[in-house]
Amino acid sequence: MRIAETAAPTFAEEHRADLIASLWERAGHATWRDEAGNVLCAPAGGHGPLVVLAAHLDSVFGADVDVTVRRGPGRLRGPGTGDNAASLAVLTHLLRDLERARVRPRLLVAATVGEEGLGDLKGAKRLVDDHGAECDHFIAVDGHLGSVTQQAVGSVRLEVTMTGPGGHAWGDYPGPSAVHAVGHAVARLAKLAVPVAPRSSLNVGQLWGGTSINAIAERAGFNLDLRSIDPTTLERLVEDARFEIERAAKVAGCSYHLQTVGRRPAAAGDNGALVAACTRALAGVDVAVKTTVGSTDANVAMAAGISAVAFGVYRGGGAHRLDEWVDPESLSTGLRALCALLEELAGT
Repeated sequence: MRIAETAAPTFAEEHRADLIASLWERAGHATWRDEAGNVLCAPAGGHGPLVVLAAHLDSVFGADVDVTVRRGPGRLRGPGTGDNAASLAVLTHLLRDLERARVRPRLLVAATVGEEGLGDLKGAKRLVDDHGAECDHFIAVDGHLGSVTQQAVGSVRLEVTMTGPGGHAWGDYPGPSAVHAVGHAVARLAKLAVPVAPRSSLNVGQLWGGTSINAIAERAGFNLDLRSIDPTTLERLVEDARFEIERAAKVAGCSYHLQTVGRRPAAAGDNGALVAACTRALAGVDVAVKTTVGSTDANVAMAAGISAVAFGVYRGGGAHRLDEWVDPESLSTGLRALCALLEELAGT
């Protein structure tokens, strides 16, 4: 509960990072921080391959959100209780009781910053830059128990700004309007043929602009999220979107500016043996595996050619909602599954 009740908005994870560092040190492991702000430790012992275990520190909730955890029958409820406080709790319990794994590989354990939203996998990118060359397997501890994310959904996030001369709604009519340019752009994007196979998506998530109802808007803009499981398809979708935005600006008589505010790699990953190990580990604790695609810290490792997955360790629901919940009893099962996975990997 302490982890979940310590706020950790993306870009402001320091308080939770301090807590995690203190908990890991209390468990007997020296910790350090890297340039990104990740908390790391390298437990003594283990043999064979090097496995990186990473759970992200941040949540989608801002500093103004009440993160008090409420207890109910079979549930802990509150924003961020699952994603990703529950995973951090399981990782912390693993470090307290490493002998649970009868044999285990060498470990590098990390609590990463900047996984959510515009954090753009900042912590994972630093982790892979620093340790990718020596890493045999990368496991993002993230998601619901039984889920194994074996393929990375890539994304490109753009901030689009339209600019015009502005003016009076009557005296300067029909002068170019930045708001109208945004409207044209969003309409064109909504008609864009987004590939179904390979699965891709396009979403305009935020709009802004103008200063008054009786003024022609000088500036307006929107945020655009583009995704695909295929890197080539993603880049083509980005170019198609750029073309439509440029055409909309020209028709409206405005200039435009595109800024890339986020980029996450798409990758299939060379992880067949690791997925098989996850399946055996979950079967050992009577949990059925569900392979998925998604966007996690494992994206970065997959794109770098490292054997990587995201491995879920808790039961719950309502991720990214104020009423998110976790079954606290499931964390012990998640811990046993993670220990079993480490035993599987010790001899690989």
